Amino acid sequence: MKKTLKAGTLFICGLMAAVSCDDFVNVDPLYTRSADNFFRTPTDYQQALTGAYDPMQTSYLDLWIGEIASDNSIAGGEGVTDTEGLHQIDAMTHGGVNNELRSLWRWMYAGVTRTNYIFENRDKLEFDDKARIMGEASFLRGYYYFELVKFFGAVPLIVDRQLPPGEVSSQVRTPATEVYAQIEKDLQAAADALEWTTPVKGRITKGAALALLGKAYLYQNKFTEAATVLDQVINEGGYDLFNNFETMFRVVNEGSKETVFDIEYVGVEGGSYGCFVCLEGFAAVGFHGIRGYDGPVYADGNSYNLPTKDLYDAFESGDPRRDASILDIEAFIAAQEEPGKIKYVTGAGGHTGYYNKKYLKRSDELGLGDNDLTSPVNHKVIRFADVLLMAAEAHNRKPSANDNLALQYLNRVRTRPSVGMAALNLTGTALTEAIYRERRVELAGEGLRFFDLVRTGKAAEEIDGFEAGKHEVFPIPQDEIDLAGADWQQNPKY
Repeated sequence: MKKTLKAGTLFICGLMAAVSCDDFVNVDPLYTRSADNFFRTPTDYQQALTGAYDPMQTSYLDLWIGEIASDNSIAGGEGVTDTEGLHQIDAMTHGGVNNELRSLWRWMYAGVTRTNYIFENRDKLEFDDKARIMGEASFLRGYYYFELVKFFGAVPLIVDRQLPPGEVSSQVRTPATEVYAQIEKDLQAAADALEWTTPVKGRITKGAALALLGKAYLYQNKFTEAATVLDQVINEGGYDLFNNFETMFRVVNEGSKETVFDIEYVGVEGGSYGCFVCLEGFAAVGFHGIRGYDGPVYADGNSYNLPTKDLYDAFESGDPRRDASILDIEAFIAAQEEPGKIKYVTGAGGHTGYYNKKYLKRSDELGLGDNDLTSPVNHKVIRFADVLLMAAEAHNRKPSANDNLALQYLNRVRTRPSVGMAALNLTGTALTEAIYRERRVELAGEGLRFFDLVRTGKAAEEIDGFEAGKHEVFPIPQDEIDLAGADWQQNPKY
């Protein structure tokens, strides 16, 4: 049975007992299971783990904000009050009252609480598959805290326990370095416990844990550690670049050798506009769809997260990744047999003429019910090309630079048959800049651009309205500051 989490779950609920604020897992009859009589069988642990996976279903926000806060996309939509928080982020006018940031905070802490619930009860039962379950739980907690720290900086760090109500007001924001230390510990534990492959599609693997660990190291400028971990993924994981960049993001090609860590979605009815965390489909795809569209190939949507001309022009001449990543709607219509019959409208939230083609609603990939909410397309959070480019950067920027290996990894991405760009021959800072440019075009539309600009110190020069010393992190939701009553100081300048 599918577990549920109300969209209004509060952070204070996340810090306290999960079962007191929300249904942790659905059981029959309702409310007859508690911590005292749960975790009695291996199935109980598996149900709890499934519940801990569930908040990842909200990953559309991570993708949106990572693009819209950068120079890659604008918010789009019906108007500037349509998902207003995204427009505030687009304009760099966001503050502590922002629905999208509040939702992200609450959902990630819901995930933390669910994993902590498992760890708090880990010693109640021994069984054969327990190490794998605890390994996946370790990854999930590391993932949720990674999302929190990359968005908000210092955040309360609660590990292996639920928080009694009387302790909520005494919780402090833990320095980001300590949060990262816990993330590293969790992801290494996951990597140690898990195998490179799994018989269950969508479950976390050793490769996913090591790749996210490498990314966490990279975000801290720990380049030597990142290089070591990412090399292991490259050399031992059995991953490879997919043979067709154009079709890599299609449902039919999910689970390819390029997929290191994805979030699984299915195209069946589930959730609603009042409960995005309840969705079984990937909301980003439906909302990226072309507004009022009537024509071949694609399907009507809401025109969110629209790529900019700046991104379109960032591709080198002849790079096939441009047209595989970005749909130029007017060029597409003009190339059809009966262009005059194709219709679409633009929203008052902005129009660039471009759409995110990697995650674009297509007529042959529609879910059931309200297909804006039920896309079966998976979210590719880390793919092998990202691993290669992270490793290239790590080798290039570490104290004992290995530019030869960095260049090899970079060119492996550029020159693969489905891309066919010319190999580069660079060293030092010129190679560094080439890796940054390659990340932008290779990973366009995948939600990484803002965080890449921040961690490399380039955000202020590339993002209009970005204020150094402020916008590197997002504000703590004011509701959470007020609810916790813990005297948290807001992030600087907000």
